[in-house]
Amino acid sequence: MSSFLPDGSAGPSRRFVFKLGAASGVAAAAYGLLSPKSGNAKDGDQVGRSPFTTPFAVPLPLPAVKQPVAALDPPPQKEAGPGEAGRLPHQRWEEFLPKTLYEVHAREALHSFHPELPTQLIWGFDGLLPGPTFVNRIGNPVLVRMYNDLPANHIGFGSPEISTHLHGGHIAAESDGYAGDFYSPTKFGPTLTRAGAYYDYHYPNILAGYDDSPATFGDPREMKGTLWYHDHRMDFTAANVYKGLAGFHLLFDAIDSGNENDPNPAALRLPSGVGQFDIPLMLQDKKFDSSGMLFFDQFDPEGFVGEKMLVNGKIQPFFKVARRKYRFRMCNGSATRFFQVYLTFQGRDQEFAYIANDGDLLEAPLTAQHVRLGMAERGDIVVDFSRYPIGAQLFLVDRIVQDDPRGPDDKLQNPGTPMLRIDVDREPPAPDNSQVPAKLRALAPVDLVSVVRTRRFELERGNGQWQINGRFFDPERIDADPGRGRPEIWVLKNGGGGWWHPLHIHLEDQRILSRDGRPPPPHERGRKDVTVVGPDEEVRVFIVFRDFTGKYVAHCHNTVHEDHAMMIRWDVVP
Repeated sequence: MSSFLPDGSAGPSRRFVFKLGAASGVAAAAYGLLSPKSGNAKDGDQVGRSPFTTPFAVPLPLPAVKQPVAALDPPPQKEAGPGEAGRLPHQRWEEFLPKTLYEVHAREALHSFHPELPTQLIWGFDGLLPGPTFVNRIGNPVLVRMYNDLPANHIGFGSPEISTHLHGGHIAAESDGYAGDFYSPTKFGPTLTRAGAYYDYHYPNILAGYDDSPATFGDPREMKGTLWYHDHRMDFTAANVYKGLAGFHLLFDAIDSGNENDPNPAALRLPSGVGQFDIPLMLQDKKFDSSGMLFFDQFDPEGFVGEKMLVNGKIQPFFKVARRKYRFRMCNGSATRFFQVYLTFQGRDQEFAYIANDGDLLEAPLTAQHVRLGMAERGDIVVDFSRYPIGAQLFLVDRIVQDDPRGPDDKLQNPGTPMLRIDVDREPPAPDNSQVPAKLRALAPVDLVSVVRTRRFELERGNGQWQINGRFFDPERIDADPGRGRPEIWVLKNGGGGWWHPLHIHLEDQRILSRDGRPPPPHERGRKDVTVVGPDEEVRVFIVFRDFTGKYVAHCHNTVHEDHAMMIRWDVVP
């Protein structure tokens, strides 16, 4: 087992964790927090009867931008950054000494999902749901010290060991949040360091291709913008994220600069100001029991879909905007639900600029009326509210039909489920100099001639659990060994059964070559870090691991499937 405590002693074994989880489950059932039934409620069930909540009763919360600290005590060790396994060949440690330091505490806290439901305990980064938003720039290395202050002897679902993954990050293996490298709370196990149980995550904020263009911190065509961070603890990712351990991490560079008044001619000047005109939206669904307490079934390998739609931790909030352009960064933070989001005004679907998929700017904006998001997919859009009068009310509406965790139906519902009401209530405070230019970010060409190997991964079910190529996840087993800098094609095949699988490959973006032999739709022709594979579908992707070596994972981001063991380890080798 790869888990460890900061003093070097072994963490809890997987068998022990399952025993702990089972014991917690018994206690949770006694407190009404867990049901042995699936998510499809029957008459008389306490679960599946979420109480009525008045829509649009609370404002949309905007998570605070995380502020750095001047120093950490004890100071970070050299090993916190790119160690021998992950260091680029020509680098010195000094090149990536963190310029910005952060301290985050994963802890339990009280949270209100809606004023008509009871305030209740959640887990959150800094006790927030979602956690604070990180805002950083390419070329500015940062270090995040993540403390585990969760209660060791908690009651309910989830497991209090954590391993934090920056989804979409281009990061050395030891800071990627490997699922098996989880660590325990401060009060668990032997005496720890005086600062408690923590892990130092080093984010160098370079782009793929750094070897070839160190002066610009990598290939600017490989820039990531909308990232998110979440717990990745093996066997308990779904429960821990559902309980609140997720947040946004945004990156900017000279092109997507975060300044709509940027005089640099290369800058896109998209709507800017995180929390002002640049708005992260964490979309989730949740289920509550009849008393209004959050429900999650820890032991059901199929999962369930929730009955309440949440944005940034609140059920159906409202958001007030000025008559100008806004950038909305939508992230599907659910365990099993897909979303197909429309913007409506007076019952009619509205057009907007679709500018980014999975945190990656498209080559050119698409004029669209909806965004479809599998679990962990992101979609950035720009809406111009100057087209609407003061007093107008618009709605973000989910129209997908999904009654069970298998995935979405082919049909859509109309009018759908409103998730967010947007109220146009004022003139802009200053002239709107933002824009959506006709060209966004160039794409690097796909060099199929250089491909050295094709690998096949079948996503299937066996023995009541989820598998890849007929195997369950083993954190010590290496299932693939791609070579650094040697392009490959990965064939992703869905074994069927009506299930959908959004596959996330860590470290590098992929380029979708085909879906069942056909070209991907326009919004998928850029870079991706999640590839949704529908029932019986076969998707071919091009991928090359250009920089770091070491251990990483690929897994279904239906996190219930991931926990019930649809994940593989692969190691990038020199």
